[in-house]
Amino acid sequence: MSEDETVTCSYCGAQAPVVETLSWTTAVERGRQQRFCVGCSRDNLRAMEGKLDSEWW
Repeated sequence: MSEDETVTCSYCGAQAPVVETLSWTTAVERGRQQRFCVGCSRDNLRAMEGKLDSEWW
């Protein structure tokens, strides 16, 4: 990825440049890479730790 690209949160749809997404959470669900913004990560931390797919949040 280049610095000019944007990343989209797989849960809420928020977008940010790649350089601003270093604190985002990354997960692999059913072979697909998912990225979650800081807000969604904080709101769903227990579900992430329990390894639940994002469709169950």
